[in-house]
Amino acid sequence: MKIFICDDEKDIRRTLKGILEDENYYVEDFSTGKALLKTLSKERPDLVLLDVWIGKEDGIEILDECRKIYPLLPIVMISGHGTIDIAVSATKKGAIGFLEKPLSIEKVLSTIQESVSSNPVEDIPDYHLEFDDILGSSNEIRRVKFAISQASSTNARVFIYGENGTGKELVAKAIFKNSKRRDQNFIEINCAAIPEELIESELFGHEKGAFTGAIDRKIGRFELANHGTLFLDEICDMSLATQAKVLRALQEQRFERVGGSETISVDVRIIAATNIPVLDAIREGKFREDLYYRLNVIPINLPPLRERMVDIPVLTEYYLIKSIQENNLPIKKIENEAIEILKKHFWPGNIRELKNIVERLSIMVPGNVIGGNHVREALVGFKKANEMIAQGDLKSAKDEFERQYIIKALSANEGNVTKASKILGIERTHLYRKIKSLNIQMDSLSE
Repeated sequence: MKIFICDDEKDIRRTLKGILEDENYYVEDFSTGKALLKTLSKERPDLVLLDVWIGKEDGIEILDECRKIYPLLPIVMISGHGTIDIAVSATKKGAIGFLEKPLSIEKVLSTIQESVSSNPVEDIPDYHLEFDDILGSSNEIRRVKFAISQASSTNARVFIYGENGTGKELVAKAIFKNSKRRDQNFIEINCAAIPEELIESELFGHEKGAFTGAIDRKIGRFELANHGTLFLDEICDMSLATQAKVLRALQEQRFERVGGSETISVDVRIIAATNIPVLDAIREGKFREDLYYRLNVIPINLPPLRERMVDIPVLTEYYLIKSIQENNLPIKKIENEAIEILKKHFWPGNIRELKNIVERLSIMVPGNVIGGNHVREALVGFKKANEMIAQGDLKSAKDEFERQYIIKALSANEGNVTKASKILGIERTHLYRKIKSLNIQMDSLSE
């Protein structure tokens, strides 16, 4: 078990660390909240002991920042000026315990033990999914599956929220497969992948001659999904003009093809998804509030992988077996130490990143056992660059670093070059040239 201690008093940190290490806990200590948050952005501990005042830093504010990174991370507050008001405030903000200085070692150990042993199964009602391809048994995933079961029994619109790689498309398909519309079409469109000048045609279709290049009539996604389900992925990437037309189609359940005058009526169930904070997009004027309320009938929030680490073993086993079968590889097993290392990784790319790491391990690891060192090397990703630096080949090391950095940006954006170029701060055409010169394979980044 990994515990982080954040306290500005050196003696407190040293004493706590020594006692906890004697109890076989792995401990890291921090003298500032800033240092704690920096490390939290890279790895997740099992518990944080956080002082209410860390020098001039407000520990309650640090608590807020910790909860933004890991909403379910157990945090125990420590104070030399314990008051009921501080304890109540800390508890309201998500702290699971409160310790007063001078610290009682027995109280510290019992509080930690309680937090370890209490992994409560939330009171989630029973649910049944006839088709269930979503792996995991964590409370977070059980909550998602219950929401899917509720949504599937209705025709209500669903809005799925989650970071890139968390499985939004999988949830959309699960809703469809368990719904009364499962014998009809499931049509999907990635709104971020379609150029603005083409997306209206993709959604609503067009008539022959509607614009240059329209040599035939095209049936749009809304029409193809009639009586079925339409999945609008990354809907917040639509322009405001297109959003207005989608809103009208949802309100009236009819539309006209581009360049046409015939009104087409449809019965379509809409599932939308986004990887950005939609309320922020509304405040910034990038997403229509009225469209949001039309879509947000049943919201489903997908947890990032770092909040469901208990599911890592089953996900790893599944992707390992899948890769072995697809690539016709000899059977391999993964050691417990390797699993534990995977459980401590931050997973910025979520399940997609885990899948790619496991596939890489299944292919590249010699022999039939994947050990801890293999996983460490795969996660670091810069081993080759470090070797080049040791050999004095600065240009090759720089190229490899740049290559890995671009791959990470592309993976985090599902291979979308436009989005990745914005994050990297370079022109899209320049990024395309980099992809070609650095021999980056795009196929594996958009899965």
